[in-house]
Amino acid sequence: MSRLVLIGMGIAALGFGGKAIAQAFKNSNLLKQSLMVNMPSKYYRGGFDAKMNRREAGLILGISPSANRNKLRDAHRRIMILNHPDKGGSPYIASKINEAKDFLEQGMPR
Repeated sequence: MSRLVLIGMGIAALGFGGKAIAQAFKNSNLLKQSLMVNMPSKYYRGGFDAKMNRREAGLILGISPSANRNKLRDAHRRIMILNHPDKGGSPYIASKINEAKDFLEQGMPR
């Protein structure tokens, strides 16, 4: 009987020790740094520029800054459907999407 108690206590000690080690590793910066360095992101990192430019407008809409008017309107419509404030999207993001569309339309010939 005492043998079973000792085995149970040993297994419990291993479990708690393993959990403590896993928590320490999870909270360490080593794991976070290794994931950030080795895992490239397909998304643009960073916030918005102070003033809209062609590059940023293209990144926001997901098109080339030199895209034609039809591609511009299609991209704007597609992104606004996903981010419209009436559908739970952010009003700020919606304003930046509209600003990007207006900025790129200004440079296009009529």
